[in-house]
Amino acid sequence: MNKKILILGSVFGLLAVIIGAFAAHGLRPKISPTSLQSFETGVRYQMYHALLLLFIGNLDIISSTTKKAMFFLVFFGILLFSGSIYALATNSLTAFDFGVIGFITPLGGLLLIAAWTILLINFIKSTKN
Repeated sequence: MNKKILILGSVFGLLAVIIGAFAAHGLRPKISPTSLQSFETGVRYQMYHALLLLFIGNLDIISSTTKKAMFFLVFFGILLFSGSIYALATNSLTAFDFGVIGFITPLGGLLLIAAWTILLINFIKSTKN
């Protein structure tokens, strides 16, 4: 499981850099400053959670069951949270109205909060100093 977590963390980190560069250089002239700020928020949260995955993938203090749960929570959390933000921020560039999927952004956020909560609970329950 550690290898999968580390690979996902690396992929999310790599994509955050690529998507962030794309936003800074390709999207800046095409979307509003407010939309660009929203897009950058999605990139920032994606990178935070890439780093979280790299951290937990190298951590021996938490169980493989907890790591597996966090893997899926972060994976789907980023897809829903950052993915919907990317879509909503670039809504003006497409024929599809991504406003109808806006409700999934907070669902993704809840999954990310759940991942952090599981990590906190695991640390509190840990018997290792």
